[in-house]
Amino acid sequence: MKEKIITYLKEKGKSSVDDLASSLNMAGAKKFPSLIKEISKLESRGQLRFEQDGTLSLRKKKEEKEQITVTGIFRANKAGFGFVSVDEAEEDLFVGRSDTGYAVDGDTVELVIKKVANRLKGTAAEAQVVKIVEHSLKTVVGRFVLDDEKPPYIGYIKSKNQKISQKIYIKKEPIVLDGTEMIKAVIEKYPRRHHDYFVASVEDIIGHQDDDGIDVLEVLESMDIASAFPEDVMAEAQQVPDKLSDKDLIGRVDLRKELTFTIDGADAKDLDDAVHIKLLANGNFELGVHIADVSYYVKEGSALDREALARGTSVYVTDRVVPMLPERLSNGICSLNPNLERLTQSAIMEIDKQGRVLHYQIRQTVIKTAFRMTYNDVNAIIAGDKELTEKYSEIVPSIHEMAVLHKILEKMREKRGALNFDTSEAKILVNDKGFPLDIVLRQRGIAERMIESFMLAANECVAEHFAKKALPFIYRIHEEPKAEKLQQFMDYASIFGVSIQGTAHKISQTALQEFMKKMEGQPGSDVLSMMLLRSMQQARYSEHNHGHYGLAAPYYTHFTSPIRRYPDLLVHRLVREYDRPTDEKVDHFAQIIPEIANQASSLERRAIDAERTVEAMKKAEYMEEYVGQEFTGVISSVVKFGLFVELPNTIEGLIHVTTLPEFYQFNERTLSLQGEKSGKVFRVGQSIKVRVVKADKETGDIDFGYLPSDFDVIEKLTNAKKDKPRHSRHNSGSKVKTSKRSKQSALSQKKKKKPFYKEAMKKGGKHGKGSRKRRRSK
Repeated sequence: MKEKIITYLKEKGKSSVDDLASSLNMAGAKKFPSLIKEISKLESRGQLRFEQDGTLSLRKKKEEKEQITVTGIFRANKAGFGFVSVDEAEEDLFVGRSDTGYAVDGDTVELVIKKVANRLKGTAAEAQVVKIVEHSLKTVVGRFVLDDEKPPYIGYIKSKNQKISQKIYIKKEPIVLDGTEMIKAVIEKYPRRHHDYFVASVEDIIGHQDDDGIDVLEVLESMDIASAFPEDVMAEAQQVPDKLSDKDLIGRVDLRKELTFTIDGADAKDLDDAVHIKLLANGNFELGVHIADVSYYVKEGSALDREALARGTSVYVTDRVVPMLPERLSNGICSLNPNLERLTQSAIMEIDKQGRVLHYQIRQTVIKTAFRMTYNDVNAIIAGDKELTEKYSEIVPSIHEMAVLHKILEKMREKRGALNFDTSEAKILVNDKGFPLDIVLRQRGIAERMIESFMLAANECVAEHFAKKALPFIYRIHEEPKAEKLQQFMDYASIFGVSIQGTAHKISQTALQEFMKKMEGQPGSDVLSMMLLRSMQQARYSEHNHGHYGLAAPYYTHFTSPIRRYPDLLVHRLVREYDRPTDEKVDHFAQIIPEIANQASSLERRAIDAERTVEAMKKAEYMEEYVGQEFTGVISSVVKFGLFVELPNTIEGLIHVTTLPEFYQFNERTLSLQGEKSGKVFRVGQSIKVRVVKADKETGDIDFGYLPSDFDVIEKLTNAKKDKPRHSRHNSGSKVKTSKRSKQSALSQKKKKKPFYKEAMKKGGKHGKGSRKRRRSK
């Protein structure tokens, strides 16, 4: 009764006793006295008061009136505490376990500041959640556990989301559940002070716990990444013709006789870009980048468009792709399949031998690709493979000219200061049941880098075109790194004896480039490259052009992948609509682009999270077979609570500080741990021998145990170090999921199953970090 009264008065502000009784169904001789008794108790406790007009209202504490509230997004940690992002320019606010107010990860919350930040001491501001403005978690996916411990509920969901500590109880349903189901449920009741649990009702049974591939589906569904398309979207897709008509060609430049071809991975089905090249009489190159004109078929406001916007991007995880568009479009009429006429938007550029775009056209076109080439075949042709050279003799001259132009463009980008984080990545090979069989490394040859160069050139060209027209547009931006993160990197880099020109507040890309060149081939170079990448800000979409720091490009957008990225689809729409811009069109896009940019950035991060979560899960599942075995790896990260070690196959595990044989002190500046008695030091980039202690598919965690070896480094303890307070190995923090670790490069490749472990047992591998599935454009 008390909670109902308080909730009602919070919503209404004030109310008469009669209105309160009526609203709470407490009117009448039997119930009304109970209401009056409860009101009297609340008044005596100072929780509510009678106003002069006889109405009731809640009494606010004096200190609550004086507190200023702010609103932000709550990000939970599985340990119970969290952070709230209020402003991109400000540091996040720390929220302790007892101050979360039952907020769940992603909730929009209102909070008050308990303690301001102290920059001198390096402490963050602390805050307390006082109100949940909006719940982000509306549905939950997990394994249903049949349990009658809490009537009237029939059981609960065991969710993979480690940031949800409370149980999610399921209401009785007309359908019969036997405890083998993987279900999706709608949350009806959230945790509060008097009931620390969720209540939900079944929305759908997405499978059963023994189904093949259910583990990946569970991750995707839990992040609201739906594989199936709604009926209206599929119906609309079915209406899209699978062949071109004469009407479709009106107003388009006919490039069907141009020698164009696609270059993609062997398993790619959605071929959204093709290229052509010509060596001009003046010695310059004509490069044509032709992109599937998806916007011609996906009209603004249509069911297809709304669904594509809601998805934001295609999601790539191990053995499957969750596409942004139905396959009828992505693999059909929009895919630039060989010897078929296709509608495209083309950026045709004249590029000189310095890599400068002298002239360009951005046009609506129609093409007919001659060949569907793979990266492997193009790399082989460039390397001189006679059989393939003969087979594809018609386009071999074009391929070699493209290789020359690629080198010119690459040199141009390097000269202007583009940072090269070109790293290999791991590919998890699974069987038809989704079980990981092997982990190999993707190799990026000239063909892969060449196509990336051409896509970058087209993206820059289109962005500059619209920036100079000053029309509302969507850009792909990468802002300068924050000074504090860059300072941490510079401090650590100084340990290697190599200085960086500039300061953390003002440093050029060329200065960072020069630093990376100095370190090339030196011990720790891969580690420093990874750490520099970590110090960068995350690229995002914006209606404002801030340039792309990593590419050193003053103008940049995403134009080249409209089948799998909504911003590219929007850019194509803008190309068409701005052919004849009107005030009405300009105003319309000025209003909708900011929101689309924010949503696309958020959905991109969701896709990355899904890919990393599945990758960590599959790597842990793969390593379950190797528990107890010994390997040699490289220390990829040193934190207060332990060491992250990466094996040559990019698999990463944690040696927790509590498992080390003595107390270790953490040096934040040098990112190292040193034994208080032995002087043994662990640093990033150092080889180390480990034993696999545990691999947990459910959490994605892999635990290693340290093994003494010839790789160990011992340094003399200084008096200063000896005098420092001891840090107990039993209070050094908690483990971190491997799914949250950024994977930015890979190390070695073998074709047979598990051979790298045999090699790893003999020697340490080259260090790096693995990244998520490569995107062609940065």
